[in-house]
Amino acid sequence: MFSSPTTHTRKQGRMSRSGAPRPIITPTSPLTSTIPHNLLPSAPASPPTPAPSPTPTQRVPDWSTAAEHEDSQIKNTRAQFSEMNRAERLRLLGELLNLCDSHELSFVAEFVSPRLKKDPFMVLPTELCLRILECVDDPTTLARASQVSKKWRELVNDDTAWRLLCQKYSYRGLPKEEKSEEDEPGDEWDSESKPSQWFQSARMARPEDALLSQQVDGLSSNNGSETLRTQSLDRSAKRKSSHRRPKATTYRSHFKQRYMVETAWRSGGICDARQITPDQGVVTSLHLTKKYIVVALDNAKIHVFDVNGYHQKTLQGHVMGVWAMVPWGDLLVSGGCDRDVRVWNLATGYPQFTLRGHTSTVRCLKMSDASTAISGSRDTTLRIWDLKKGLCKHVLIGHQASVRCLEIHGDIVVSGSYDTTAKIWSISEGKCLRTLTGHFSQIYAIAFDGKKIATGSLDTSVRIWDPTDGKCLAVLQGHTSLVGQLQMREDILVTGGSDGSVRVWSLSDYQAIHRLAAHDNSVTSLQFDNTRIVSGGSDGRVKVWDLKKGTLVRELSSPAEAVWRVVFEEEKAVIMASRSGRTIMEVWSFSPPDDEFDEFRSSSPASMPDHQIDFGDRPHSATAAIAPQDAEDITMADATDSCA
Repeated sequence: MFSSPTTHTRKQGRMSRSGAPRPIITPTSPLTSTIPHNLLPSAPASPPTPAPSPTPTQRVPDWSTAAEHEDSQIKNTRAQFSEMNRAERLRLLGELLNLCDSHELSFVAEFVSPRLKKDPFMVLPTELCLRILECVDDPTTLARASQVSKKWRELVNDDTAWRLLCQKYSYRGLPKEEKSEEDEPGDEWDSESKPSQWFQSARMARPEDALLSQQVDGLSSNNGSETLRTQSLDRSAKRKSSHRRPKATTYRSHFKQRYMVETAWRSGGICDARQITPDQGVVTSLHLTKKYIVVALDNAKIHVFDVNGYHQKTLQGHVMGVWAMVPWGDLLVSGGCDRDVRVWNLATGYPQFTLRGHTSTVRCLKMSDASTAISGSRDTTLRIWDLKKGLCKHVLIGHQASVRCLEIHGDIVVSGSYDTTAKIWSISEGKCLRTLTGHFSQIYAIAFDGKKIATGSLDTSVRIWDPTDGKCLAVLQGHTSLVGQLQMREDILVTGGSDGSVRVWSLSDYQAIHRLAAHDNSVTSLQFDNTRIVSGGSDGRVKVWDLKKGTLVRELSSPAEAVWRVVFEEEKAVIMASRSGRTIMEVWSFSPPDDEFDEFRSSSPASMPDHQIDFGDRPHSATAAIAPQDAEDITMADATDSCA
């Protein structure tokens, strides 16, 4: 009878160490096993639970390559082992293990360990399994867990764990139902909870998974002689059919969508950049709604695009620069240096009314409802217009200098003027309720949420007022130049100045939360939501900031000669800039691709308020177009304005 080389070598090793065969120790039961511990290897690191299926290189050893005499011996051993009772089997296994060296014992441990593991979700009650999943606070872990088995996928798809993740990441609630065209535009995109709810809580971890490589289209190669209409017709052939993604109906789908959008904001997004007009012009106003992108320029034209950036129509009627406009559904109200207020139908492109009465440039416009607009002018007055009848309802007289900015909440309109005062007016009564005095120089920006009023001035300060009694609640100091950008959301105020800085303030204690050195020149555009701040500057840069941490997330787009306007909503951003003397519009999309949204990728979850933003000042090219009676308004204050 032949012995295998392995057995011969093992016997020689035992004889050389002790001079005699090692005694065989046979355990009587697994509880009384006397296998020496020094012969057992240290336990290997446990694989994830449940253990993965064996790969092709980890298959159970077989005897397909064994010699004939080896195969017959193993067959006999198998038959004998199968006929033994449990005690005999244990004794035989113990003897075999005593004969093994450390390498063979390691093999046994690796071979046996996965077979002793059990899937806990297959034996535990479903309620307990769901409670365990609630403790998982990493979305990538949950996504990977759903790929373990059908049972795991069924458990992970339950909404309980995803609801808690939505709370952790401040994805409050499911998205609101779409609003009608008559709803207030300022709330079109606001499906968030109040910022004060999350700003008081601890800082939450943010998704850091990388997005697929950033795709940025090149600038349009249209030559200067090509008309805008021709550009529009050429682009329409490449226009993709737009379709709205189904609304999220579960916390899981809601979290998935928001997570992928947030990740895209941090490290990706798709940009479509194009020259919008061959005409030279400075962008004075920009709006993004659910249906339109509307751009006004100082060359008297208003361009209307769909939300993907494809040109639809040009509104021509103003004879001088357009300085203010506000959309409401399919309605657009605009005003400018020709002193007219014009009402347009965006669906048809035709004007509905031309409202006359102002005697100087219309500098600011707002709408309180679908039939009421309020305009402020350099003639020192505000006018309340009935858009259905095309009539002026009230003329608000009281300011002593140009009305530079205004905000509306309910029946109250607050105006800021170059006379250093702000006034609170009743829209229905058409009269001044109180005057806010305290600034030492012109007021350039105003914010009003119904509870508090914020005013930004050339005197570098921001003042907070109580609208009920007109008292100054606080003076926020920190900017070193004109404060021309303000936005307020509940207890958070964000300000931007000509000094290039952006500051985040708490309106509960009137203290600065973040001080951001944002730009090398004036902040020309500023907007924020519950997650991020987006700022544009005269230095030609657009930057995205983390509102909670006050850190720079990324620069959006490549540097330009100047950035005139930036507006954004949850999944889209629009940038108006000047590059190589051309007026460029960039439309950024952060929506997850349809195929990415269909299945939550576990290894790399990629592609993770329609607010009026007022332009800081007068561009050079518009100065020559001002009527003679407006000449007295061109003061030193304008020369030091945020983009002068």
